[in-house]
Amino acid sequence: MKLFIISFLFLLMGIRICSGNEFCGITNTAFQNDEKISYTIYYSVIGLYVNAGSATFTANLEKYAGKTVYHVVGSGSSNPSYDWIFKVRDRYESYIDTANLQPQKFMRNIDEGGYKQQESATFNNEKNTATTLKGTMQIPNCTQDVLSSIYYARNIDYNKYKPNDKIPFCMFLDNAVNNLYIKYLGKEQIKTKYGTFNAIKFKPLLVKGTIFEGGEKMTVWVTDDANHVPIRIESPIAVGSVKVDMMGYSNLRHPLSSLVKMR
Repeated sequence: MKLFIISFLFLLMGIRICSGNEFCGITNTAFQNDEKISYTIYYSVIGLYVNAGSATFTANLEKYAGKTVYHVVGSGSSNPSYDWIFKVRDRYESYIDTANLQPQKFMRNIDEGGYKQQESATFNNEKNTATTLKGTMQIPNCTQDVLSSIYYARNIDYNKYKPNDKIPFCMFLDNAVNNLYIKYLGKEQIKTKYGTFNAIKFKPLLVKGTIFEGGEKMTVWVTDDANHVPIRIESPIAVGSVKVDMMGYSNLRHPLSSLVKMR
């Protein structure tokens, strides 16, 4: 579901800096082969949240174009009982170079309330180009795709930032480069449907889309440990609001030391 991908990866609109930032030259220490994380989507119109959908993220080592890559997949869907309101069947895929966490190929196949779209992009990191069905275009150095941004952002050292600092990056989507940032808000303890966590908190500045309004209205929490797993997302949407909680995981790279207490 676009909620999960966009919310974690933040279709942001803001700073005009793409290269030479935190999204260049980082080493993966946050996730590993065969990791799987699952989420539940809660939807509210009048203040009462109901279970409306689910999403899953997986990361597996594979070979692509002669390189060892992480094949990461993010898929989401609305529950069948809510399909009559707004049916969602989304799948995002990215092949990410293990050496530098730069995307090699991106694909998405979405169906959101009857709006359907398929997209693919192949990246040449040496020439800084992205090739789609519409042609080849130049992109800034270290440009990410929607899904690779999630896994890249999990490796950011948030301890070196102070509240309200902005972490800029570039994302390629819909045949265009978006100049984005993550606004770091600090650390706090948060209680989710899974349990109570010590967490890192930040806000993305959203680009207006089919589900989300523009502006700094979404809030994201990730675990304050070496995994940086997204554990909660909250945001108003076009009608009502959504809350997304991590509800299961397997094969994390590090112990989930941020978990204070299970629910």
